[in-house]
Amino acid sequence: MSELLETREVESEARATSRREQRASLRGLARLQDLESRRGTFLSMGSSAIARFAVLPLSAILGIIVTRMIIEHYGVATYGQYILLVGIAGLIPFSDLGLTAAIMNAVAGAKDPRTDTHLKLVLVSCLRLLLGCSVVVISVALLLYATGMWPVLLGSGLTASTGALAATLCLTVFGLNILIAFGQRILAALGLNVVVIVLGALQTPIVLLALWVMIQTSADGGYLPVVSYLATTVICLIAITIAARKISPMLGTAVRAAAHRGTKGERVFQTAWPMVVQMIALPIAMSSDRLVLSLVGTVEDLTEYSLANQIFSPIFAVVTAAGFSLWPIFARARANDAAPPVSPGRMSATFAAVAAAACLMLCLLSGWLTDLASGGRIQLSAPLLVAFSVFIVLQSAKYPFGMYLTDASGLRYQALWILGMLPVNLGLTLTLIPALGAVAPVIGSIVGVTLFQLIPNWVLVQRRIRTHRSAVDALDAET
Repeated sequence: MSELLETREVESEARATSRREQRASLRGLARLQDLESRRGTFLSMGSSAIARFAVLPLSAILGIIVTRMIIEHYGVATYGQYILLVGIAGLIPFSDLGLTAAIMNAVAGAKDPRTDTHLKLVLVSCLRLLLGCSVVVISVALLLYATGMWPVLLGSGLTASTGALAATLCLTVFGLNILIAFGQRILAALGLNVVVIVLGALQTPIVLLALWVMIQTSADGGYLPVVSYLATTVICLIAITIAARKISPMLGTAVRAAAHRGTKGERVFQTAWPMVVQMIALPIAMSSDRLVLSLVGTVEDLTEYSLANQIFSPIFAVVTAAGFSLWPIFARARANDAAPPVSPGRMSATFAAVAAAACLMLCLLSGWLTDLASGGRIQLSAPLLVAFSVFIVLQSAKYPFGMYLTDASGLRYQALWILGMLPVNLGLTLTLIPALGAVAPVIGSIVGVTLFQLIPNWVLVQRRIRTHRSAVDALDAET
């Protein structure tokens, strides 16, 4: 009789769990176990893409309002300092040493992230190292302020009255954020990338609200950049609170273990250092085009390239949001030694097709968009539109392959190829600018992405898939 009651209780709990999971799916949140199915995969990708698509215009509009209010109430010099100091974070994208890659793989690969021992030890190592990174960044900020070096480093963009102190506060808050920013990566690894995107959308509204308060209270606008970093702090706190609840009690356990000297963490640098290389090399390869055009080309080349990049970049932002959600899906399949629920090759073709359709639409609307953005003062040539379209399609096509290769050896493989891409991309750009103008950097990027990312990543992915199939076939033959 007691066994019958226990069986009924288990069945009742299972039905209740199933109902809870169904309700969560209906809310659009793909749970970790859903990432092993095609339905969960497409739910995660689709919700991420839709969220990014919805957030982009809202953030753009609010950003324009922020710009207008700063200039009208505080002047051009204050706006220049705001842009300069907000951009500091982009200059040091490697501040966390790529450790969040190790956290993502550990969370996604854990059978139960609430109790997984490997995940706990990865978090122990990362928490200790992130603390070191935070201390270094904050110490550098204070040292630059004490020695009066901020104006030397950042130049005339800093105002004399608030510039140095505002820069110190910005970098200090940035250093503190390093300690909690990994919460967003935990959410992404749990299949909740859409939550990360929605939280990120809070950045500009928080800044806009703070700006309005500062104007009403006649506060010094020179410290507005600090508010931007504090807005990031708020977002990180919300994210890590949600993440801690999702994997409770894991995060609290890891924090206590990290404080105990006798606890030895897992090795994480085999995953982290290739990620650092990519975080440094890719922005150099892809973001140095404006600088090269400014030095070698003409002003017209620079303005045409910048406007075209501004028009086409939202497509890749949406693709990136959807593609990033593939990381935990492929990582989980790899941890389970199973085939992923979706083929990276088919995902690559799908991403490329969607990007091509979007690029075609932008090309057809390019005349109206350029008039809207420049008042008719800048015209985009057909070769430049075609080149940017090809570049965006190739970037989209290679993204799923990159997400498939996020283990230590895969990241190392990608990092080495990216290092080889740098001189080729730069060399082609410098060589072609005199003849092709604004199109030259795009052609250099097309060649670099094709030869050093898309093709090499496709080759390794196909090799791994064949190896996995052969191992499965051999196991089936034995049984």
